[in-house]
Amino acid sequence: MKESKKQGFKDSLKSMDTEETFDLIFYRPIGYMWALLAKKLGITPNAITIASIFLGVGAGICFYFNENVSPWMNYFWWNIIGVFLLVWADSFDSADGQLARMTKQYSRIGRILDGLSGDFWFAAIYIAICLRENVTSEFFSAHHWVIWVMAVVTGICHGVQAAMGDYYRQFHLYFLKGEDGSELERAEHLWDKFHSLSWKHNFWQKLTLAFYTNYTVGQEKRTPQMQKLRAALRAKYGNAIPQSFRDEFRAKSKPLMKYTNILSFNTRTFALFAAILIFRMPWLYFAFELTVLNGVLIYMVWRHERICRQFTKNV
Repeated sequence: MKESKKQGFKDSLKSMDTEETFDLIFYRPIGYMWALLAKKLGITPNAITIASIFLGVGAGICFYFNENVSPWMNYFWWNIIGVFLLVWADSFDSADGQLARMTKQYSRIGRILDGLSGDFWFAAIYIAICLRENVTSEFFSAHHWVIWVMAVVTGICHGVQAAMGDYYRQFHLYFLKGEDGSELERAEHLWDKFHSLSWKHNFWQKLTLAFYTNYTVGQEKRTPQMQKLRAALRAKYGNAIPQSFRDEFRAKSKPLMKYTNILSFNTRTFALFAAILIFRMPWLYFAFELTVLNGVLIYMVWRHERICRQFTKNV
């Protein structure tokens, strides 16, 4: 029975290649328990994702509380509640994917919703930080617009960082597990699907697909060497890429997975919690994203493009 549970947990993961150590120790076991409970109760992955949105937004609201609106101990505990809610939200974010893999409830709308959930969390957190800094910081109180500009620029960078981290994970999974084990998309196929739908009869599906297709277009535009490699592989092998080529690319790509994980959730939240609870200067989180995480993004893209260029020559 114990071995069966271990195998069930392992099967609920995307792959050991792409998992982060802290997730394996903390979030994935908790997410697996939530997934088992949801499966027993008949709760869908999308329902868990929607619940995570409310938890993440609630965390953002709690991060607004500061010494100007609440005594120190009161606002400190409100911030602690925010930490708890954000951790809870991420355990649900882990659970929805694990449940989908356990029950084979895969859908493009589920993938889109999963991506949007984090956007809702951090939109609420960014707004809370801006409102908080405008009443607690002398500088930002005198220059209200500065913190809002920082938030907007950081939000744009955050979106790019998350998109590229996810894209490289999916590309790695494509070589590891094949097309069925990856959620790697092609913009041209998405556009074909988009044009096949009717605004009159498929309004929400078409609107959602429009946003997702543009999201994929952005990923492809930032990775010209990857697109050349994909085109070369399709032209020579179709979907039957030799296993030796898959293994060789996987070996080169795997060391980069640590950078995709840095650009995902855990590193961000550690920096966020430190800025709010330890330094009590939430704007430092924006500075961290704009400097450290953008630096990681640039380095990751450069490394991956160089690898793709080398492999294209070998096709």
